[in-house]
Amino acid sequence: MTGFGKQLVETREKNVRIEIRALNSKQLDLYLKTPQAYREKELAIRNLVGRILQRGKIEVILNAEQKTARLQPVINLPVAKHYFAELSRLAENLEQKTKLNDLLPVLIKLPDVLSGQIEEIDPDEWEQVLNGIEKTVLEVDEFRKQEGKTLAADLKRRIQIIIKLLAQVAPFERERAISMRERVRASLAAYMQDVQADKNRLEQEMIFYIQKLDITEEKIRLKKHCVYFLETLDNDTSAGKKLGFIGQEIGREINTLGSKANDVDIQKLVVLMKDELEKIKEQLFNIL
Repeated sequence: MTGFGKQLVETREKNVRIEIRALNSKQLDLYLKTPQAYREKELAIRNLVGRILQRGKIEVILNAEQKTARLQPVINLPVAKHYFAELSRLAENLEQKTKLNDLLPVLIKLPDVLSGQIEEIDPDEWEQVLNGIEKTVLEVDEFRKQEGKTLAADLKRRIQIIIKLLAQVAPFERERAISMRERVRASLAAYMQDVQADKNRLEQEMIFYIQKLDITEEKIRLKKHCVYFLETLDNDTSAGKKLGFIGQEIGREINTLGSKANDVDIQKLVVLMKDELEKIKEQLFNIL
């Protein structure tokens, strides 16, 4: 499920901007982009984000802006003087007149001329940042919950459509039974004229054949699976994978119903059920 959240954490020395984006994914795929100073805290960030969001392609971005110059890069004077002396000597050998202003753009880019201080995260600062990350994660989670309500309403509507389509099978089923009976009688009449048959064995085979074409059990199981799907959808706990399994069972019953129907009108209803189920399956990849 998708979501977005951002927070600004103001500490004594920094402004830390936190952004979290979440996209659809079957599992947790977490990407972190943090300043060097927070690298040692990445495991804590991963644990916090994974515990709340659970699934999704999630991007966590932290940007820290210094308020003071305490940790800003400083010029390493001994190294800079060494480079300047070498550059000046090179200029003399090449009989070129140079000034400091001419050499500064080159000098400042040479290795180790600018050196940064190693930053250690203050525990109070980290607690503020971690609280900011948690607030951002909860903001994303709330965003996803609102999207989830919309998805849940859509899933309920489609399951109800399948239930209504299933109810429409009954009238066609009665016509189907009459049609099957007439076809069997006509076939038997033609068959019995030319062949001597064991009537008891023929009767047993016909009963077995009719039982194979009976769709009562499939209708009952399909209805129960749909009701179970709706009940599971109303639970407060995460049930995305469970709904996926129930969707598979619904699909199995719809397929069996279609293969046994042997009736054009019922087959049309089965096609409509499959269409709704495919749309449900597409949405199930997006929910927890």
